[in-house]
Amino acid sequence: MSKRTVQFNVKVTVNDGQFGAFERIARAMVAGTRKEPGALGYEWYLSNDRKQCHLIDDYEDATAVMAHIESPVVRELVPKLLEVSSMNSFHVYGDPGPKAAEILNGIGAEIFQFWQGLGR
Repeated sequence: MSKRTVQFNVKVTVNDGQFGAFERIARAMVAGTRKEPGALGYEWYLSNDRKQCHLIDDYEDATAVMAHIESPVVRELVPKLLEVSSMNSFHVYGDPGPKAAEILNGIGAEIFQFWQGLGR
């Protein structure tokens, strides 16, 4: 990951009996994020028992992060997702910008700044 890109890694647990609703909301979130400028990746990984899910988002830069935060995906669909699942952790890798950082910290995200390594 380079200094410019920003990655989210969100881990959730699907509530018992709610996988169908969870899946519908997740599909709508993918469709919405696909339209966002600067969204480089938006991938969902599901455990075999369909109870644990990891969402990995990649954004071009801090501007793309804010576009996502202000999008209908976050404003409208994330609250619905959290009615049928619970968030276990939310890690942000890279610099989301000061405004996004304040919002993300407010919802419990932990932000890790790029330190060293090979960029992509």
